[in-house]
Amino acid sequence: MSQGKRRLTITTVVDAQECAVLRVAGELDVHAERQFLDESGAVIAAGHRFLVLDLTALRFCDSRGLNCLLALDWLCRRMNGRLLLASLGVRVLHVLLVTRAVEALACFPTVGHALAAVPAEVRPVWPPGGGPAGGDGRDTGDGDDVKTGDGDAHRSYDREQP
Repeated sequence: MSQGKRRLTITTVVDAQECAVLRVAGELDVHAERQFLDESGAVIAAGHRFLVLDLTALRFCDSRGLNCLLALDWLCRRMNGRLLLASLGVRVLHVLLVTRAVEALACFPTVGHALAAVPAEVRPVWPPGGGPAGGDGRDTGDGDDVKTGDGDAHRSYDREQP
């Protein structure tokens, strides 16, 4: 890749003790693979065993990008955590559906839904800067008005639609 503008931007939105939320924007392909693995892998290595990726602004993901997501999922699971993908765009969701990776990766319609699948004891406040009425600094568990329960029950993407 030439020394020009970055094709991928990763921004930390929430950095809690065992859970982080990263916003991924741009293109996740062979040119951004190393950057993505280095930056997100460092977050996991720092002890964030639950990693939520907000993919709202991810415009493109090819097979190398998909391999990156699967590698992060493996790292999180190795630490008894999970990789949770949130707010997938149509193009990225299509790649996951066609490859059937959607069956292996935890996908959610919003970050709030993804965080609802994180155990309450490590779940950060969402949205950032806000707090529950209880005032203890932790999310109440319903994400974006979603009740917690079995994490797989939160998969709301219709597997028949690209």
